[in-house]
Amino acid sequence: MAKEENIQVYGVGDAEWTKETVPLDNVPLITYPTPAESPGVVHPYAKTFDTAVRRGHQVVQTLLMHKRQGLEPDLIFAHPGWGDAFYLKGIFPGAKVVGLFEYYYRTQGADVGFDPEFPRTFDDTFRVHSLNATQLLALESCDVGYSPTDWQRRCFPQAYRNRLRVIHDGIDTEKLRPDATASITLPDGSVHHAGEEILTYVSRNLEPYRGFHMFMRALPAIMAERPNCRVIIVGGDGVSYGKSLPSGETYKARYLAEVGGRVDHSRIHFTGHLPYAEYLKVLQVSRAHVYLTYPFILSWSMLEAMSSGCLVIGSATPSVREVLHDGQNGLLVPFKNPDALAKSAIDALANPEKYQELRLAARQTVIDKYDFETVCYPEFKKLIHDLHI
Repeated sequence: MAKEENIQVYGVGDAEWTKETVPLDNVPLITYPTPAESPGVVHPYAKTFDTAVRRGHQVVQTLLMHKRQGLEPDLIFAHPGWGDAFYLKGIFPGAKVVGLFEYYYRTQGADVGFDPEFPRTFDDTFRVHSLNATQLLALESCDVGYSPTDWQRRCFPQAYRNRLRVIHDGIDTEKLRPDATASITLPDGSVHHAGEEILTYVSRNLEPYRGFHMFMRALPAIMAERPNCRVIIVGGDGVSYGKSLPSGETYKARYLAEVGGRVDHSRIHFTGHLPYAEYLKVLQVSRAHVYLTYPFILSWSMLEAMSSGCLVIGSATPSVREVLHDGQNGLLVPFKNPDALAKSAIDALANPEKYQELRLAARQTVIDKYDFETVCYPEFKKLIHDLHI
């Protein structure tokens, strides 16, 4: 949007979170101080809401200084689930506010209680219900919103769905494309090339919400059957979603200990977090790529893998099934069945030519439905036009 004539775009973000943000051309960044935690006693169920209120307050306190210098936006895009947009209408009453609504929490029928290894408790029921206080105030703070997938939109209460459009943020399919000459040098110094027998797995953090435990349990069978297979696992040791472990423990260590000597550790490469360019090379050298998730927010990485020409083996969970169709543009397996995952991965690694059409179809799916320039950005422009700014 910053490239459009007669449009000035400003970015607003948490000073701590944006420390390593790559600057965008023609987009000045306004940062606000990271909100401090409450000095008083806050009920555990209300901690998220309390933090969101503090964040929303910090945002407007920062923007008020800029308003006094003449800043008066016509349009504001926000991720209101963190509280950033709570009070924007109070200082910019003439602006239209558009919110990204990723997820409305449910006590049943979605992520909570999905995995029997992490059963829902009464405390979870009350805590998750309380989390939606932030979402509900966010909904009331925006003129219109959008969700990346239809399943994510349908998680929100019926009363709000007609205010939410389905628009994905979009994928740069020119940058994310197959490359038969791609190679990557991993942190241990080993070099790997497209065409080799490489199984890949990517997640921001290695955790059960993204099926890391199921993936690890499939590895002994895969590696026994495919003795030349290399496994590249991208992701950090923190926890983005779900329950944290005691201090000093990681899910990576837990599930490595579980598989123990049943895998050849010399053929498993944990990269940690990678620079974006290196992460793209991982996708380009992949022969088979595993993406697993609870019924939850769909990761960008799955669409990026498809755009890069990966054969994606995905979990048959709702947000995945909306994009990935078994035998048409990828393969689906039950989330809780490592044996089925292993069987699909073994065949994909052994017979790459058998799945070439699925790779091509996967990329075409992203071009047709999720390409930023030709699909998603026009949808955003239509949304803005319909606001009559």
